[in-house]
Amino acid sequence: MPFVDALYNTAYRMTRNAEDAEDLVQETYLKAYRYYDKFEEGTNFKAWLFKIMKNTFINNYRKKQQAPTLSDFAEIEESFETQVSEDASKPGLKNPEEELLENVLDEDVQRALDKLPPDYRMVVLLADLEGFSYKEIAEILDVPVGTVMSRLYRGRRLLEAAMLDFAREHGYLREGEPVKMRSRNSTAK
Repeated sequence: MPFVDALYNTAYRMTRNAEDAEDLVQETYLKAYRYYDKFEEGTNFKAWLFKIMKNTFINNYRKKQQAPTLSDFAEIEESFETQVSEDASKPGLKNPEEELLENVLDEDVQRALDKLPPDYRMVVLLADLEGFSYKEIAEILDVPVGTVMSRLYRGRRLLEAAMLDFAREHGYLREGEPVKMRSRNSTAK
């Protein structure tokens, strides 16, 4: 199955759940197989798969929004008891730098990504994490290339602002301290 890892990574970021991501990828491949006769030879197969996945995710999301939420008290209680026992069995604490690098930063980056408006988040994920070109993203999302470019620019700026706020809140950057930004064309030294 070509592109399964790239599809899964994006599906996981969209669903925020491993099982839902696996289901989304499986459903994507099933639809691709079922509608393969609609694929135009000579076009980008990977982009076609991502477009199917995006549409499937949106359709599933709309269905879930209409369904009532059900909770199983036994699962909630079991989850709470498991968490309490895991916390009690942890030996010693890690130093603050290890804790930040292992957990906090990843979670805060993911949280910042999650706070982006959906249109911006999808473009940032497809461009920066999956490496699609503007044209491919435009095909996947059914929008003009100019829209992709503006959403990517705005999404990156929103993400940058969120991370600067994080840095200030956690003392990595003092309030009012100027931030030296690299331009897109500059190289790291």
